[in-house]
Amino acid sequence: MIEKILVVEDFDVINSGIKIALDELKIKEVDFISYCDEAFLKIKNANLNGVPYDLIISDLSFKNDGTPQELKSGDELIEKIRKEFLDLKIIVFSVEDKSYRIQNLYKNLKIQGYVWKSRNGLKELKNAIDSVSNSVQFYISPDLNIEIHPKKAIEITDFDIYLIDCLSKGLVQEAISKKLKEKGMSPSSISAIEKRLKFLKEHFNANNPAHLVAIAKDFGLI
Repeated sequence: MIEKILVVEDFDVINSGIKIALDELKIKEVDFISYCDEAFLKIKNANLNGVPYDLIISDLSFKNDGTPQELKSGDELIEKIRKEFLDLKIIVFSVEDKSYRIQNLYKNLKIQGYVWKSRNGLKELKNAIDSVSNSVQFYISPDLNIEIHPKKAIEITDFDIYLIDCLSKGLVQEAISKKLKEKGMSPSSISAIEKRLKFLKEHFNANNPAHLVAIAKDFGLI
């Protein structure tokens, strides 16, 4: 049962809406934090004091107001949470709809729900909390469900992202090969790079490297 929730969100107007939604669900204890670093410390302290949170609701993007932060995004916060608190339930509440980002959160960081900040966002947030409380099934806003559908999944690796990032910086295959060898990454041969880039262009229906980079940016890969 969900009784104690931490909301990590830096816009007061969004927090007001979330508070109303959680009041309607009769959640006993709700805390609001605007910074990811403070959120992680609050989670850690709650566990040390024997009163852990049952659920974290977090945005992904946070405005830089000049306050120094080690954790600059919800993704980074969730990744750090997962290193210490594997079983802590997490729902993302965000305007982000890039499929790669959602899949990373779902498959690699094992979040329990993803709610899109849309017209029905607060209603769906309540549905997500109810689902997380009573089921082990992953909840995602209906409009975004296609993003994690197996047939639509974009299965790429950190190596692929690095290759595309190098292309975005204007590096040719020889230069990419050299950088891979310097970093100890493999495969690093020019032929392997050429083969993988050919696969990525076909996978994304890209006409050329520049088109591949543009598509990758649209998907939020780089």
